[in-house]
Amino acid sequence: MLSAKEFIFASNILNMKKILSLFALVTVFTISASAQLLYKISGNGLQKPSYIVGTYHLAQSSFVDSIPGMRNAMEVTDQVYGEMDMADMMTPENTKKLQEAMMLPEGTLQSLLTDDELNRLNALMTDLIGFDLSNPLVAQQMGKFTPQALQTQLSMLLFMKRHNGFDMQDQFDSYFQQEAIKNNKPVGGFETVDYQIDVLFKGIPMDRQKKLLMCLVDNREFMEQMADDIINAFYSQNLNAIEDALNEKQNNECDSSPEEENKLIYDRNANWIKQMPEIMASKPTLFVVGAGHLPGDNGVLQLLRNAGYTVEGEK
Repeated sequence: MLSAKEFIFASNILNMKKILSLFALVTVFTISASAQLLYKISGNGLQKPSYIVGTYHLAQSSFVDSIPGMRNAMEVTDQVYGEMDMADMMTPENTKKLQEAMMLPEGTLQSLLTDDELNRLNALMTDLIGFDLSNPLVAQQMGKFTPQALQTQLSMLLFMKRHNGFDMQDQFDSYFQQEAIKNNKPVGGFETVDYQIDVLFKGIPMDRQKKLLMCLVDNREFMEQMADDIINAFYSQNLNAIEDALNEKQNNECDSSPEEENKLIYDRNANWIKQMPEIMASKPTLFVVGAGHLPGDNGVLQLLRNAGYTVEGEK
């Protein structure tokens, strides 16, 4: 069991790399999918093919060798593009922006919650980490988190509690950029830190953040089962099963609204598609994005086909 001081330190670094991609696979889709993770993009004037692979932030990097064609795609492409350039996100300037975005501008979590809500939150925290916001040291720092930041951290901790072998320093979605850097290949990102902060933190009203936090607190079994279903589907390389897991609804305020889905998924897909032709024309590229962005009529795969490219699953 971590001490309160050790946990606070860990909580500050836990998701600096992962917190911005959490929503890639926790929103709801109502679209069909293909049972593949890696796709080749060719045609439409490309001299050499590019590739796109769907990731999941809670998968381990060793899974790379289980994806047919993955090593070849890494070898024959000359650059890697992700949702963000991870190295850029970890600069002192951007790390400070992230930390500030995770903190309430004024007041505390305790002041946002009713006594009953705070008791329910404390019960979950106690079960997960052995202490809660009644601990002065914890309250001093975690009590200043935005509800969205705390929800993200608690989601990770729920997963880690159920999956003891999970190593947060060895995660699938950052592996490809790290390998590219080792091999002196350029790395790029579709989005800036400022953009993702706006989408994932500042763009969510405080009342909605509070609701989503309490949805996690009050629906722990549902959230745990969804996470288990998604990771199992991902390791089965089955986007259909991922879609099925994400389609599970509670038919209440905890479900994502169409506006939230558009902002978190579909608007971003459309913005990426605008950038991809020039990127692929410059160099054969390996695109690495959350698997939830791939399927469906408004998913990246279909949008590429609509733009005239041939998109084929690798076997």
